[in-house]
Amino acid sequence: MKIKVIVTLKSGVLDPQGKAIQQTLNGMNFSDVKDVRQGKYFDIEVNEIDETKAKSKVDDMCKKLLANLVIEDYKIL
Repeated sequence: MKIKVIVTLKSGVLDPQGKAIQQTLNGMNFSDVKDVRQGKYFDIEVNEIDETKAKSKVDDMCKKLLANLVIEDYKIL
């Protein structure tokens, strides 16, 4: 089963890479872009048929490795 995960910085955490992307977009005449927040996206395929069990395993992966829970949030899709 394939599980998708999105990891983003928590609200209030500075995002210098997102700011650099926003400034570059503004410089490319996309002046209506007010803010950019960047993150990480994972496609994880696990050997599990049960969706609940698969998402539980991926949740454990996020907590232990994929997301820094101090500054990042994650969403399992």
